[in-house]
Amino acid sequence: MKRGIWITLLAIVAFAAILIARLPVSWVSGFIPKNVTCAELAGTVWDGSCSGFVAQNVRLDGVSWQLRPLALFGRKLAGHVELTRGTSYVRGDIEAKSGGTLAARNLQADMPLDPALIPQLPRDLSGTVRANLQSLQVEDGAITGVQGLVEAHDLAQMSAGQRMALGNYTLTFPPADPGKEPVGRLQSTSGPLKVDGTLRLTREPGFVLEGLVAAGPDASPQLVKELSYLGSPDAQGRRPFSVAATF
Repeated sequence: MKRGIWITLLAIVAFAAILIARLPVSWVSGFIPKNVTCAELAGTVWDGSCSGFVAQNVRLDGVSWQLRPLALFGRKLAGHVELTRGTSYVRGDIEAKSGGTLAARNLQADMPLDPALIPQLPRDLSGTVRANLQSLQVEDGAITGVQGLVEAHDLAQMSAGQRMALGNYTLTFPPADPGKEPVGRLQSTSGPLKVDGTLRLTREPGFVLEGLVAAGPDASPQLVKELSYLGSPDAQGRRPFSVAATF
């Protein structure tokens, strides 16, 4: 093959590589799923953003991403993703594979307990959640692996038309054995309740929350009354509780 043809082919390959690397994200907007909308797209397919993001009727201020193109050779989509709504955020290194498997590392979040963001939440529950997870694994909608810390602050619940403070809590997930359901340690850190329990994430998907709870010295009469429905306390004033649900 003549030298001139080689130079031409190399030029075409170089041009294609530059075009793919700088491909405006707006050019592929037609591939966005019907249940996802973006008010404005900016940047490239590999390093871009979407403002006015709406998915499954959940509205965010914006989503930004920096993808790793070489991950496509492993038949996966990987990169850093950040979701924002006001001062709230979720960000981390995400890796999605075919078959509904999602893995995240260095996942951080700071957000309110808002049914508009998480429809599965009870509408009478409020507070804020902060998370710092080293890893998170999701398969077919079920959390199959998680390691790290989740904090809940200023939890409160409406009861009989009144706001009932529940306090602050930590949920710690240690490294788990592969194949086993993740189990986290739930503990109260301050507030009207003394709680010590576990949260097990099941494959349905769902969860089982169980442990012991006692009223603290600053518990309201309404809260003490609510706890009495759990049965008789032990010698330390603790009552067992168990809650299970599927999504």
